[in-house]
Amino acid sequence: MGSKSFDGIRFQAYTEDHLPPHVHGFYAETEVVIDLIDGKASISGRDKSILPRNAKQSDVNRILRAADRHTNELIELWRAARG
Repeated sequence: MGSKSFDGIRFQAYTEDHLPPHVHGFYAETEVVIDLIDGKASISGRDKSILPRNAKQSDVNRILRAADRHTNELIELWRAARG
């Protein structure tokens, strides 16, 4: 597992995780799965991509904005974690 923090948000990539490339962003009580496809960060379309389901939209947006600003670093984090 690898992790990086930007703007008070912790991003994690897990070594045994599945494709597509993605990270988990954590802020306050919120976790968002962010896909890293074609050099862009976006909220994953899979089930449970936002936890809890009633997470504050402002927290979700904060995680997504940070991921968008640091997409290249997060892609490198994914690659490093996958070894």
